[in-house]
Amino acid sequence: MGKGPGSGDAPSSALSRRKLLAGAGIAGAAATGVALTQKPHGLHHHVTVTPAAAQTSAAPRRVEAFENLTSAEAETLEALVARIIPSDESGPGAKEARAAHYIDRALGGYLSGSKAAYIIGLAAVEAYAGDKHKSSYLQLSPALQDAVLTDIEKNVATGFQPSAAAFFNLLRAHTIEGTFCDPYHGGNANFVGWEMIRYPGIRTTVLVEDQRMNPKPKRELHSAYDEDMFTKGVSNGHHP
Repeated sequence: MGKGPGSGDAPSSALSRRKLLAGAGIAGAAATGVALTQKPHGLHHHVTVTPAAAQTSAAPRRVEAFENLTSAEAETLEALVARIIPSDESGPGAKEARAAHYIDRALGGYLSGSKAAYIIGLAAVEAYAGDKHKSSYLQLSPALQDAVLTDIEKNVATGFQPSAAAFFNLLRAHTIEGTFCDPYHGGNANFVGWEMIRYPGIRTTVLVEDQRMNPKPKRELHSAYDEDMFTKGVSNGHHP
C-alpha cells in the first residue's frame, strides 16, 4: 500500500506503489497485451516507476453498474484497490484504471472460480474493520485502511477463509492485472497503467533500434485487439 492524496497521516512504513510493483514483471506482461497470470513476489522490494502518468490527465470516470458483485461489495473492492495501487504524485492509480471493474467483470468469466473467495473476503474486510476500528472500511482514513490491509497481508486479520493472506495475494494479483492489462479486458482505462510504467504500447514489429531504446520508441497506445492478427470476440467470458 502507499500514500495517496490526503494520507499525510499514513505511517512511515506505508508501502509506495513502486515497492508494490517490484518483481511483478509488469512491463513484460503489458507487452503481451493480456492480463498477468502470475502472482507478484513480496512487496518489500524497490522499483523505479517514472512519473509519466502525471503528464496525462485522466478522462472523467465512467459510471456503470457492476455485473457480479453487489453495490456494497463493489464499493469495498474499489476502496481496497485504491489503496493497493493508490493515486499519488505520479498520477492515477488502480481506481482510475478501473481495476475493480476488471475484477468484477472477470468474476463472471475466467475468474469465476474466485467469486466465492471475493464475496467471503470482502465481507471479512468489513467485519474486521468494524471489530478493530468500529467503522466500515470505506469510512476509515487512508492510514487506517492501509493498516487493515497490512493486517490482512500479514495474516493477522481474522474471519477470512482459508486465510487473510490468501485473500490479500488474490486481491493484489488481480489489482495488478486490472491496472496493467490490455484495455480490451476491462481495465487499464485510458492506458493509465501503461503510462505509469512508460510502456510504449503494443508492437507487432520490433526493430533493432527499438530494442536498444535509443532513441526511445514512439508511444503508440492502443489495444492489441485493434490489430487484425488478434482474434476479437469474447473477453473474460463477456463481449467487450
